[in-house]
Amino acid sequence: MTELLLLLAGLLGGALNTLAGGGSFIVFPALLAVGVPPVLANASNTFAALPGYISGAIGLWKQMVAQKHLFLPYGIVSVVFGYVGAELLLRVSDAQFSLVVPWLMLFAVVLFAFGGQINAFVAARAGSSRGAKALGAVLLYALLAGVSVYGGFFNAGLGVLLLAFLTLAGIANIHAANGLKLYMSSLIALVAVIRFAFAGSIDWYHGTIALLGVTTGAYVAARLSTRIPTGIIRTLVIVYGVGLTVYFFWQTYAA
Repeated sequence: MTELLLLLAGLLGGALNTLAGGGSFIVFPALLAVGVPPVLANASNTFAALPGYISGAIGLWKQMVAQKHLFLPYGIVSVVFGYVGAELLLRVSDAQFSLVVPWLMLFAVVLFAFGGQINAFVAARAGSSRGAKALGAVLLYALLAGVSVYGGFFNAGLGVLLLAFLTLAGIANIHAANGLKLYMSSLIALVAVIRFAFAGSIDWYHGTIALLGVTTGAYVAARLSTRIPTGIIRTLVIVYGVGLTVYFFWQTYAA
């Protein structure tokens, strides 16, 4: 039953990541449900998500190659501060991380629910005279550093934050932005997974089952994506995410 639960959670999570995002809302709680400790569950969730990021970045290579001058600077910041986030996760105990999980879930749900509005707001600001240029390179890279730390520490909601950053950075082409988002997500997740692996903080058995499910679900959903209304899926994910967040708050602070 444990293996079946993780495989199904991976299938659903991978499909959601392809169709609307929010796969971590399925996979991370499933890892907790089968008894994986919180810190290991979070690290294993990042491991399970990694192949989807890489395959997505490869698929959008042609769209983002025009921005290849950004690969090195954005890549360096993603790797360095993604590592910082992973290191931060390894510095907290399961009990400490459990106290933070409800707040991270709440933050991720808000990002998921209002990601469109957030990106539209950022786009309007970026297009004004006080946009990305006025922020200056230092502030812009500081923002990317902060997002990368978050991604190395907790994976859910990373995509929305990276899209907001890229909008501020002046990347107007949505396909190029999506490609760069996946490129940076891949680097953040990769360096985090390597750090977690050296620390022995990945549950390889359960994480691999989830990974197989995520990869399969993402592929199947990509083939069926034109037949499935993403608006309905997003609504269901938000409702589920809110319920899950409420449950985590109750379990942590009221139970």
